[in-house]
Amino acid sequence: MEKWTKIIRADRKPWEIDFKEIWDYRDLIYLLVRRDFVAKYKQTILGPLWFVIQPLLTTVVFTVIFNRIAKISTNQLPPLVFYFSGLTIWNYFSKSLSNIANTFRSNAGLFGKVYFPRLVIPISVLISNLMQFVLQLVFLVGFMIFYAIKGVHFHLTYQIVFLPLWVIFAASMALGFGLWISALTTRYRDLSYLLGFGMQLWMYATPIAYPLSILHGRLRQIVMLNPMTAVVEGFKLSLLGRGDLSTFSLFYSLIFTFVILVTGILIFNKVEQNFMDVV
Repeated sequence: MEKWTKIIRADRKPWEIDFKEIWDYRDLIYLLVRRDFVAKYKQTILGPLWFVIQPLLTTVVFTVIFNRIAKISTNQLPPLVFYFSGLTIWNYFSKSLSNIANTFRSNAGLFGKVYFPRLVIPISVLISNLMQFVLQLVFLVGFMIFYAIKGVHFHLTYQIVFLPLWVIFAASMALGFGLWISALTTRYRDLSYLLGFGMQLWMYATPIAYPLSILHGRLRQIVMLNPMTAVVEGFKLSLLGRGDLSTFSLFYSLIFTFVILVTGILIFNKVEQNFMDVV
């Protein structure tokens, strides 16, 4: 009697996640990461430098509008470092979320031809964007060294060891939200058009262009309900030694991220079984 090495079932439960199977497809994850990296900047002159140029231009705009014109404080940090640090972690989150949200639409042709664990695509997106994050982080550290030589003091403490945890935090939140939106857009295409606008609003509701310390009262409470507030403030606290991170904000974001990630995986697994009928 012939033994099958792999059994593919369309009626598995949404909570059934085969992590071993995902690991078996690690070579595919590598190829997808390489594809995204090469295809994105193929036939460009500056290549991967666009990873840094885009947030750097945004930093210049923020410096002119919020620091020079609006005279908004940057927590005694150089504007370049303050804005670029917030944009570094935010860009990793927002780009990962946006790319994962288009998982079904962007890969419908691939999904219809060959089988592989569908979670491979979102995972490859997180890894691909992580390369962009690391490059931006290197430039950010370079800016910090430059200003340190000029006499600016950064309060580096033991908190720097938690830096990778904030990146994982942002990746988990992006994965959860991205899976939710990717599942919903198979039926409601309007969400894909609203996503870009929504991410812009979300960025300004996150303390990137302004420090959380200048907000008070009800406005501060509203911003604290933004789950990305803790991530941005924690990232700045770990790297720059300047961040307004409260215990409430931290645990609220942790619980929120856990719920959105678990439910996102469940709805993604449910939709991916028959999404080809509606996408």
